[in-house]
Amino acid sequence: MTAVSAPVERAVEQALREHWGRLLALLTRILDSLDVAEESLQDAFETAVGTWGRDGVPDRPEAWLLTTARRKALDRFRRDATLARKLPLLAADAGETEPGPEEVERDVSTIPDERLRLLFTCCHPALAMEARVALTLRCLGGLSTAEIARAFLVPEPTMAARITRAKKKIGAARIPYRVPSDAELPDRLAGLLAVLYLVFNEGYSATSGDVAVRRDLCDEALRLGRTVVALMPDEPEAAALLALMLLQNARRDARVDPDGRLVLLPDQDRTRWDGAQVAEGRALLRRAARARRVGPYLLQAAIAAEHGRAARAADTDWAAIARLYETLEEVTRSPVVRLNRAVALAEVAGPAAGLDLLDGLDERLPGFHLLPATRADLLRRLGRRAEARAAYAAALDLAGNAADRDLLTRRLADLD
Repeated sequence: MTAVSAPVERAVEQALREHWGRLLALLTRILDSLDVAEESLQDAFETAVGTWGRDGVPDRPEAWLLTTARRKALDRFRRDATLARKLPLLAADAGETEPGPEEVERDVSTIPDERLRLLFTCCHPALAMEARVALTLRCLGGLSTAEIARAFLVPEPTMAARITRAKKKIGAARIPYRVPSDAELPDRLAGLLAVLYLVFNEGYSATSGDVAVRRDLCDEALRLGRTVVALMPDEPEAAALLALMLLQNARRDARVDPDGRLVLLPDQDRTRWDGAQVAEGRALLRRAARARRVGPYLLQAAIAAEHGRAARAADTDWAAIARLYETLEEVTRSPVVRLNRAVALAEVAGPAAGLDLLDGLDERLPGFHLLPATRADLLRRLGRRAEARAAYAAALDLAGNAADRDLLTRRLADLD
């Protein structure tokens, strides 16, 4: 087998990252089958490795890949009698020969952007949340099944089965490939944004594994967030979510020390924060705020911006942050928001006030290690060392990430 040159390998990888989602979305609409679209596009990328190595990388790789994928689908339909009825969909767009120069040079601006339809299909509420995340990363992000499995620490066959079941459900439940109507959009958009934020959070604060931050997932969530904002420029919550992710992601290099150990926000070296991402996040936050529609991501982005404004931890306006968390809790009724509000209130009114806010959360957040960890911190500040030690031990039993366990172990050691 002929080795693939580095320039061709880089070109294929770049085309995969830049064009996979857009081309898959378009092919899905044309073929009315996500499975056939994905298989045909995958075949086109595999063909590109050999053809580009022999003939050179085309000027417009995306047009070449689209033409080749259409031809692969046409061949597949001809072989499979059950799919023959779809043949006319491709007849006008695919010939009998390999792509010619005129196809390679086609102006890609003529390719409509169908990614929003595909995003809403992948994030349909009829699918389990884990399936929505996997499908979004596979179909829009272009990640391989193996990459997604590694990111979420499950065996590759398990992730492959999960994705296959989701695709079958899309077909069996006749989940439509379309953008929701105006009446459906608010609820459906909230679900789509929740998927993106879940991907980001798993990268920014990994729930399991040996590393505190999974940069690949953070980067993928940001890329998908930019796609949603570009496709839905008038949706303030989409812009607010991207602002929130940027403002948080700006801090990720300071979240771990050179030994890979977790560094909490008050102890971070703020000179290591990414100033460009902070500025971009603030600009998006201002853009979202102009719509005068207060949503959960707008409030969370405003909280992140408050942290970003403080040059030192001691300069943080905790009173403003506590007020924002209070409003956010009124909007979401989330126990996690209550937990974060308790941390902010403790900085304003003392640890006892924060501890009072934690009452009743054990039933609402079973198994969530940050609840006993926060309680332990507040008890330690109150001098209640025995209770703090028990709470740290409870948090340590629940923590699934090695970096979290290391931090809690250090906190326990400090008490001793």
